[in-house]
Amino acid sequence: MGMKAMPDSQAVAITLKSFDGTDTSVQQLRGELVQGASGIYIRYEEPEPGPKGGSTRTTVRISGNEIKVLRHGEIQSQQTFGAGQRHPGFYRSPFTTFNLSTDTKSVEIRLNGAEGTLGWVYDLYVYEELAGRFTISLQIQEEA
Repeated sequence: MGMKAMPDSQAVAITLKSFDGTDTSVQQLRGELVQGASGIYIRYEEPEPGPKGGSTRTTVRISGNEIKVLRHGEIQSQQTFGAGQRHPGFYRSPFTTFNLSTDTKSVEIRLNGAEGTLGWVYDLYVYEELAGRFTISLQIQEEA
């Protein structure tokens, strides 16, 4: 299933930063931003293959003040981020499956067309145990 370029789809360069309280990881990604009826979607392929070498596609859906991160492919996961809210989610890979929940402290969405930043801070719970606090930021720029 290829990604069909929709008329309202814009190629974007994404800088994804993730801070887990100790280390910051930075990924440079290429993807697309789609303005849909039910929100804005940012899609990209994960650069790293999964544990069995398969690919994973990530969709970040922004609707209102809520951000949902869905991964499809070898790794499947779903996480929802809404400030002041705790949401259930899950993570599945060929080797492990677990339920998780996200307790989101803040969400910042600053988008102007296909340019801007998303940021969110959340506590991740795995099987009701606190696994850490994460700070995520996505910088998005239009590709010519």
